[in-house]
Amino acid sequence: MKIEVDLKITEGAIKEFKRALSEMGEEAATHLVRVSVQGGGCSGFMYGLGFVSPDEVGPTDIVEDYDGLKIAVDKKSALYLDGTTIDWMDDLSQRGFKFDNPNAKKTCGCNKSFSC
Repeated sequence: MKIEVDLKITEGAIKEFKRALSEMGEEAATHLVRVSVQGGGCSGFMYGLGFVSPDEVGPTDIVEDYDGLKIAVDKKSALYLDGTTIDWMDDLSQRGFKFDNPNAKKTCGCNKSFSC
C-alpha cells in the first residue's frame, strides 16, 4: 500500500528553502527538506523542518518535487500533514514558516505546535 500526502508548499516557502540551501554551499545542492511531526510543544505535536542529505532519506519516506526542491516526509508524519500548506511569512508582525493544517483542532500562538 502506497501512502501519499497532499502537502502544498507556496512559492514564497520554496524560494526561502532554496535561499537557505544556497547559503549552505555546494555540498547542500542535493539536500532535501525534511518536513515532520514530532510529539511535544505546548499543544501536543510540533512541526519539524530541516535539511537532510539523500543518504538520510529512507525507503518508506514520501519524496515530492516542488519546482526543483525535494521535500521528504515520513509515513507517520504524512498522516498529520495531509492537506497542509506551508507558507513563508515576512512582514512586520511575523517572520518564518507558517503551517496551515486542516487536521489541527487546536494550535499554539507560536504556530509551531498543534493538537488533533
